[in-house]
Amino acid sequence: MSGPIPPAQPPPAPHHHQHGPLHPLTLWRRRHNPLRRRTDRLQCGIALGLLLLVPALGLVATFTVGDAAHRHYRATAEHQARTRHLTPAVLVHDAPRHPEPGSAEARKTRYPVPVRYTAPASAPAPASGGETRTAETDVLPGLPGGSTVDVWVAADGSLTEAPLTTEQVRGRTMGWAISAFLAVALTGTALYGAAARLLRRRNLAEWDARWAEVAPRWSTSP
Repeated sequence: MSGPIPPAQPPPAPHHHQHGPLHPLTLWRRRHNPLRRRTDRLQCGIALGLLLLVPALGLVATFTVGDAAHRHYRATAEHQARTRHLTPAVLVHDAPRHPEPGSAEARKTRYPVPVRYTAPASAPAPASGGETRTAETDVLPGLPGGSTVDVWVAADGSLTEAPLTTEQVRGRTMGWAISAFLAVALTGTALYGAAARLLRRRNLAEWDARWAEVAPRWSTSP
């Protein structure tokens, strides 16, 4: 075989095959593609809009809900501090013993035991000095009967929990603030998912309509 050898040609550009649905940002970069459908552009616009809107709304919801929760729990803590009082109480009988005395589990375990205490004078009572009452409270294992423990008493004379601490107020406030942000994020995700499903159904319906028009041309024998 004679003749000059043709010059070398550059290798063809690699073809990148895209599998599955296109990412919204990829769709936006290819917005000038003539093969893109109007629904593709709409889906891309919805995705970009939510990407910008959800963080902004999430921050607004975080600060709004967090501030409201902080005000509520702070007011609750102040009211509890004014209306609850620490009062000594006496165990009516021995507290149950833990199966493993001195263990880490025993130090965390509490048993409900009847105690006798005097309700504050402000609680409903036949005498101005208060009324002796009996109720159950959680105590350490193995405490003998007659031992004295401190209990929190509400304005009506019933046993109650200690007032909310600053750490508890802060923790509950942060919990509500984070929940508000997550609620906005999940709502945005759900809206995008619903819009994507509706647009996909529209694309399939349009595809079926187009195929119904051209199918007879492909299936008809010459």
